[in-house]
Amino acid sequence: MNLRKLPDSVSGLGRIAVLMGGDSPEREISLLSGNAAWNSLQRLGLQAAAIDAGRDVAEKLAAEQAEFVVIMLHGRGGEDGSIQGLLEILGLPFSGSGVLASALAMDKVKSKLIWRQLGLATADFIELAADTDWDAAIARLGPAVVKPVSGGSSLGVGIVHDAAELERQYSAALAFDSPVMAETYIQGREFSVGILQDEKLPAVELRTRRKFFDYRAKYEDQDTEYICPPELPEEMHEQLLNLAHDAYRALGCRGLARVDLMQDREGKFFLLEVNTVPGMTGHSIIPMAASRLGRSYDDLMLQILACEAEAPRS
Repeated sequence: MNLRKLPDSVSGLGRIAVLMGGDSPEREISLLSGNAAWNSLQRLGLQAAAIDAGRDVAEKLAAEQAEFVVIMLHGRGGEDGSIQGLLEILGLPFSGSGVLASALAMDKVKSKLIWRQLGLATADFIELAADTDWDAAIARLGPAVVKPVSGGSSLGVGIVHDAAELERQYSAALAFDSPVMAETYIQGREFSVGILQDEKLPAVELRTRRKFFDYRAKYEDQDTEYICPPELPEEMHEQLLNLAHDAYRALGCRGLARVDLMQDREGKFFLLEVNTVPGMTGHSIIPMAASRLGRSYDDLMLQILACEAEAPRS
């Protein structure tokens, strides 16, 4: 039984639908995030329905008489502005970033072009194609990370050191999504920073025995380490948080998002990407960072809802 007094703004959201699943390669993680969020809303005593979002999502939303939507769809169809556009057409308010910010954040090339224009640090990159000059690309980038431009959960990602590897990994990445990009490989420490509107959550450092923080390191390995707060001087930690927040604001994000960054061996931070619908399982990075501030998963969900309810979309 929920004994928590909910803010009037949250109670006034009415019947909430949690969208999850979908048909992207990140479907299974989305189901875990969505069910965790739905269970939290139930514990909070809110009217909530769980919807596996397929092509009939509009009909399902109507059948559930949804008045507000929590988006827990990861990857294509959930983070690229598509579902956001549909919800705007339906007149349903929803959690997280709008159409444009979602589309920009999902496209790593567009994100990096904006950040570079604003002077925010991000690694050099090129978009790959079948006719790419592989030798020239490696000569420019050096060791590189190949990844789908709009992919997530590190699916299709690989590190390459020569032209032949680059061409092979390009073909492998195409199996997950198209187009594909390559960016200079930054050897160093990896961090994630959660942003909730104007609040910067503590950074989380990710450590794995693998070459990089890939799908298995994220979701399968038992020895992956998450250090929160990270072992950084206070001034450097603040620099990391500010860069993440600047990246979030540059793309026009709102609500909850997660920014992924690298730190090279000289101590400089570089932006990787922004996730506008970050993982929200009980073991995900965002709930972990919130817990360091003394907030439970339910506290975090309530904060997400309050942020959306009290700052309506323009």
